[in-house]
Amino acid sequence: MAGKKREIQLQAVVNSQSLWDEMLQNKGLTVIDVYQAWCGPCKAMQTLFRKLKNELNEDELLHFVVAEADNIVTLQPFRDQCEPIFLFSVIIKAGFVIEIEDKRVFTEQQVRDFYHRIAHQPDFEDFVLFMTSGLSHILVISQGNEEQPALGETESDPETEAKEIYEDHLAMVTTPMMRKKRDSLEEYLERQHISQFCDVEENITDVNRFIDMFFPDFKNMKNLKLEKILALLRPALFQEKKEDVLKIIEDEGFKILMQRQIVLSEEEAQTLCKEYENEDYFGNLIEKMTSGPSLALVLVRDHGLQHWKELIGPGSVEKAKEYLPESLCVRFAMEELPINQLYGSDSLEAAEREIRYFFPPQSTLALLKPHVTQEQREEILKLIREAGFEITQMKEMLLNEEEAGKIYSKIKGKDFYQDVLEMLSEGPSLVMVLTKWNAVSDWRQLIGPVEPDEAKLLSPDSIRAKFGRSVLKNAVHGSSNTYEAMESITRIFEEFGPENPEGN
Repeated sequence: MAGKKREIQLQAVVNSQSLWDEMLQNKGLTVIDVYQAWCGPCKAMQTLFRKLKNELNEDELLHFVVAEADNIVTLQPFRDQCEPIFLFSVIIKAGFVIEIEDKRVFTEQQVRDFYHRIAHQPDFEDFVLFMTSGLSHILVISQGNEEQPALGETESDPETEAKEIYEDHLAMVTTPMMRKKRDSLEEYLERQHISQFCDVEENITDVNRFIDMFFPDFKNMKNLKLEKILALLRPALFQEKKEDVLKIIEDEGFKILMQRQIVLSEEEAQTLCKEYENEDYFGNLIEKMTSGPSLALVLVRDHGLQHWKELIGPGSVEKAKEYLPESLCVRFAMEELPINQLYGSDSLEAAEREIRYFFPPQSTLALLKPHVTQEQREEILKLIREAGFEITQMKEMLLNEEEAGKIYSKIKGKDFYQDVLEMLSEGPSLVMVLTKWNAVSDWRQLIGPVEPDEAKLLSPDSIRAKFGRSVLKNAVHGSSNTYEAMESITRIFEEFGPENPEGN
């Protein structure tokens, strides 16, 4: 019983949205093991967690949590995934504001630039290899302005604020100038005993240089409030005026991140049409909504939520004619039903839920082969991000015969398999888990045909067309289907793997 008691003390159990929201208020660092009911939490990591807990002895600042994705709305994107998920929540109550953040792999030169002050240390070359082998989390942070300037001082000019960078493998950050003396971020992190989780750059000259390096559009992006929403064209409008509506969406400055045709179930239609449930035509509306495909879209734009509401107008044609006669509701009104033929999320919280529901994330395995140079890696990673993928796992590894078999199991018996092994043995490969809706198919489309010459003809913008040399050295590899992706991910990232991967 004593052992069981210690285990409960080690990791708090979070199995509802309310407990999740409460957990997010934890002071300090919270390490969250996201699991699903079919496999349970990752027991392999508990020994390490217990060791850290005992060595650091910081119960108020270091917390370990297991969270069941099946019962928590916020964790819906992680449901039905075979790979393990660990999240980190850091609550800093010191007035710091995250201006922008990104996850990326550092180039060798970027590591040398950022850590130039420790370049003389004997193990620096090993450190460079480590820092270029996986993802780092970069944040640009400013100090909040809740404190007033000291007497006789003036407000700082946003153009001359010191901006630091705060990473996670890494980390970088800053504070506005010309204010009363406050702790720097580095001082604050040290005082909270969590400075070992990040590195901080506070030299103003270097700070501005690093921001230009990692976020060249920072000044423009800082002034934007990009918001993602779900939009939906009801069946009649989709069938008759789809192209007209999409043209207007583009002209209004929206970017379509994802789109799909979907035939709604009766329950889904009732949820989306809830505002009309007391109307006499509700039954007819549900029949129309389930009669054919609707078009679901994920849109993003500066202040996208409010702009979309104003663009499409109110829910009824009558109100739209009275208050917003230029709205899309009036322009695309259908005689059969007196309602808006377009739907939009009511709030950003609702948008997040709806996007997760209609565009559930999927993961696939991606491989950058040894002949791809560091510069080419950077270009390919940029293409991956621009295509909407999130890199959720990554490691650099030399694929020996055993490791290669975990990825290329279906061609083991082929005559050319030995050639594949020789190619992979030439140097380290970069293995990644890419996540987004329809990830397997979208990654296959992005990389293009296997033969680079064919790719140049059929898909000239594909990765293989741009970076492939031959069939063997065609730059990248991707799983062919969902099952293969799940199997490969589980095998390659098995050290972090769920206890029972077969259960998926």
